[in-house]
Amino acid sequence: MKKQLLNLKTLSLALSALLLTVSCSDDDSTDIIEENTEDSRWITVAAAKMGDNPGDGNGGTLIYSVSSEDAKDPNKVLAPFDNGFIVPSNRTARLQSSEDGNTMFNISYAGDTGGNYTKYTVNGGQDFQKTGTEVSIAPYVGTAPRWIKLFDGDRTGAAVYVSTEHQFGDDEKYAYTEAKIGVVTLDLVNSSINNFQEHVVRLSAEEEAQGFYISRIDMPVLNASGDKLYIGARLSKVDPATAESDRDFEALGSKTIVLDYPSLLNPSVITSTVGHGNTNGYRSINAFLAENNSVYQANQSDPNGSHILKINANNQYDDSYVFNLDDALGVQDAYILAWRYVSNGKAVIAYRHAGSQEGVAGPQGFFALADLNARTAQKIDDIPYNTDFYLFQYQGFAVDGTDVFVTEAPVGQDGNIYVIDTETGNVTKGAQLQNNAGSHFIGTF
Repeated sequence: MKKQLLNLKTLSLALSALLLTVSCSDDDSTDIIEENTEDSRWITVAAAKMGDNPGDGNGGTLIYSVSSEDAKDPNKVLAPFDNGFIVPSNRTARLQSSEDGNTMFNISYAGDTGGNYTKYTVNGGQDFQKTGTEVSIAPYVGTAPRWIKLFDGDRTGAAVYVSTEHQFGDDEKYAYTEAKIGVVTLDLVNSSINNFQEHVVRLSAEEEAQGFYISRIDMPVLNASGDKLYIGARLSKVDPATAESDRDFEALGSKTIVLDYPSLLNPSVITSTVGHGNTNGYRSINAFLAENNSVYQANQSDPNGSHILKINANNQYDDSYVFNLDDALGVQDAYILAWRYVSNGKAVIAYRHAGSQEGVAGPQGFFALADLNARTAQKIDDIPYNTDFYLFQYQGFAVDGTDVFVTEAPVGQDGNIYVIDTETGNVTKGAQLQNNAGSHFIGTF
C-alpha cells in the first residue's frame, strides 16, 4: 500500500485520540487513526444499525477503517456506531472494496437514492473521501439492485435483476413462466455505464412444463479467460394445473446462467448434477475464480446440505468434484450464509446448520476453515459463539495475504475482530468492537 498523508481532519482525530489514550483508562475507546505503512492495508469494519427489529439492519450502515496492525490489536477499541461514516443507503448498504483496501464502493439500496453508485477513498477512521462522480443504475436494474464487483482489477461492477410472468396458451392453460433478466456492467474507474442487455432465459421444455422457472439471480463472476460471465440463479415452481406457487417440490440440479462477456449476449444455462440448491447467494460474493482457472461456487437450500460446486474452464460444471459441507463438518442441513475464497484452495465459510440455536434475529452462525483441494472443512473453535451471533446478512471478509479478518459480535452485544491465518489455521483475537442495541456487524472490507 502507498503511504497516505494525513489530512487535517484525520490529524485532528489522531491527536484527540492520542490525548484521550494518555488521560483516560484502558476501558475507554481509543479509535486511534494511524498512517498506514507500506506493508499494511486498511481494514474497514461495516456495522448495520437496527431498524424496527433487532438484527434487521434496516437502520442504515456505518463504516470505520483502521490499519491491519490496529485491527489485530486486542487493546484497540472500535466504535463504528458512534464514530463511523454513514454510508448512503435507505437500508443495509451493498458494499464492495478494492483488493488493496484503499477504496470502498457502494450502491445505495432502496429509497430515494436507491441505485446510486458512489466511490470513496479510505483515509482511516470515519474519513472516507468521495471520489469521482455518482452514477445511477436504477434506470437499468431498479432502486434495490443486486450487484457485485468483478475480480478484474477493480475495474468493473455488475448488477442484475429478473422479472417473471406466467404465460398461458390459447386454451388458457398454464404454459410456462417467462424469466426476463437484465444485466448492467459499470465502469468503477470512470463511474459510467459500460453495457446493458436484457434476455428471456428459458429452462428445458420438460422443466418448464413442470412449472419450474428462474425467480432470482445474483452474484456474477468472470471466468478465467474473461469471455464469459456466470450469474447465480434460484429456481421456483408453480403448480401447472393452477399456476399457484408450489413450495413442496423435489429440487432440480443447481443452475447458472452463462453470458458472453463483455457483450452480455448469448445466454445459456448450465446445470450441476452434484448440487441441488440455489446459486444466487444473498449479500456476500458467492462464486470465486481460483488459481487453477476454475470457479468455485456455493449453493444454498440444498436438500443434502450446501455444496461448494466447481465450474471448469470449459464453462461447464465439473460433476466429478463433490464437496458437501454436511459431510465435511459432520452436521446436517449445512447452509452457507457467506464465504470467501483466499488462495491455495483455502476458504473461510460462514454457515448455520440443523440444530443451530434460534437467536434474537435468527439461527446462530459459525465460521469454518475449508480446504477445497482436500474437500475438508473444520469449525473454527477459537472464535466464541453466542446464540445471538447472526450471520445471515454477513457481507465482507477482508483478505490480507493469507489472513482473513472477520467480525464476531452477537446482535446488540460487543465483540471482536478475529484474524484467521488460512495456511496455518491459527486464529488471533483482534480489536474490540463496541455494538449498539439491536445492531450487528456485517463484516470487514
